[in-house]
Amino acid sequence: MTTASPSIVWFRKDRRLSDHPALHAAIDRGGPIILLYILESDTGRAHGGANGVWLHHSLGELKADIENRGGRLILRAGAAAAVIDAVIKETGADAVFWNRRYFKPDRDRDAQIKDTLTARGLSVESFKGNLLVEPWEVKTKTGTPYRVFTPFWRAAKDGLEVADPLPAPTTLDGFDGALASDDLDGWGLLPTRPDWGSKMLDYHTPGEAAAQARLADFLDGPIEDYAEGRDRPDKDLTSRLSPHLAHGEISPRQIWDACKDNETTSYKFLSEIGWREFSYSLLFYNPELATKNFNPNYEAMAWDHDDQAFEAWTTGQTGYPFVDAGMRQLWATGWMHNRVRMVVASFLIKHLMIDWRDGEDWFWDTLLEADLASNAASWQWVAGTGADAAPYFRVFNPFGQGEKFDPNGDYVRQWVPELAALPNKYLQQPWTAPDDVLDKSGIELGRDYPEPIVDHKEARERVLAAYKAARAGN
Repeated sequence: MTTASPSIVWFRKDRRLSDHPALHAAIDRGGPIILLYILESDTGRAHGGANGVWLHHSLGELKADIENRGGRLILRAGAAAAVIDAVIKETGADAVFWNRRYFKPDRDRDAQIKDTLTARGLSVESFKGNLLVEPWEVKTKTGTPYRVFTPFWRAAKDGLEVADPLPAPTTLDGFDGALASDDLDGWGLLPTRPDWGSKMLDYHTPGEAAAQARLADFLDGPIEDYAEGRDRPDKDLTSRLSPHLAHGEISPRQIWDACKDNETTSYKFLSEIGWREFSYSLLFYNPELATKNFNPNYEAMAWDHDDQAFEAWTTGQTGYPFVDAGMRQLWATGWMHNRVRMVVASFLIKHLMIDWRDGEDWFWDTLLEADLASNAASWQWVAGTGADAAPYFRVFNPFGQGEKFDPNGDYVRQWVPELAALPNKYLQQPWTAPDDVLDKSGIELGRDYPEPIVDHKEARERVLAAYKAARAGN
């Protein structure tokens, strides 16, 4: 009886055992399986600090889950091609499986690895495991990629055939030979800053089991009010699945499958999954999405490089409570409500006139779910420079947004506690409160809480003039 040679399953941002096509293919092939995660050293843009926090704990959960099934997760750091080659030499593996990724530098490396290994006689297979539809599967009638979300998502859904998610294996046939693995703690993924990162997991639980539990909790109640309440940061009506989805602890196919029996209730929620799919299509066809304006008409935009204003924004000290609440929530938890993300991004770009790329970079470092496609596409949407973007003349009113979506002030009071005693009438605009109201609330503006760093009306007029000038110059 001939025993199949070992197979390598290369985990990337798909750190789960259920609905993992590459793992499923390796199991079907038979023989021992080497489960490999590589901390790649040649990816260009390193993961952000918050992302590293999640990665550390996510890998810990995956490692334990694999061991409970009789397998072993091998951790190696270095250039992917070199690491895989070393593991092949150490084990005699003759097949490599992975789920596809879509950023051009990643695709190029994967293609080079596949070409090199197949030329040596190895079997290399890749699978669709991280999207419902791959970018090349959805195009216009003229064969071009979509630039607007609504027709993209309509076309994607019209042709969508979602198979049932694959079950997790109950056991894993691991490789019996000696195979070195790095110490996860030695990778230094956790931040060294003592005031940051340590409390993020008070608000989140990484891992596949937590992702499934979070989805079940969402479908058990909050989804019923999602369409009406998803813009309310003072209420827990969103799924909070974004870190799990970005790290591949749950697949979009699993989410779709869980929602398919109640399509009417799930419609608005699933459209957010559609935005993620659209963002990946944009990144696939525009690999410079995080560094270059999608719309070249804004290349001449005269951004203001104001370090002091940028620091006030990052630390939640702008004098606009709704903006400051969002930025403090991000710093403390590694996550921010989506409505507030739009408002804080608009404030940076259109009130402070700071380049959207600076904001994207800050989110890249501080978001637990920092995802190149979604992050870049969303920032360009707010800036008005991207595909299907909000028009450049749309400037979110930061206190108006707070009054509308945090009507009782619960969100602001949670994250800007120095304003907690202020009556609702003045909470979103503390600078309008009479002196006696401020005194009674124990607040001195400029001491306990900053005065607004810009005037809303003047900032709006300034940025609209700058956008018009940039468009005129192209």
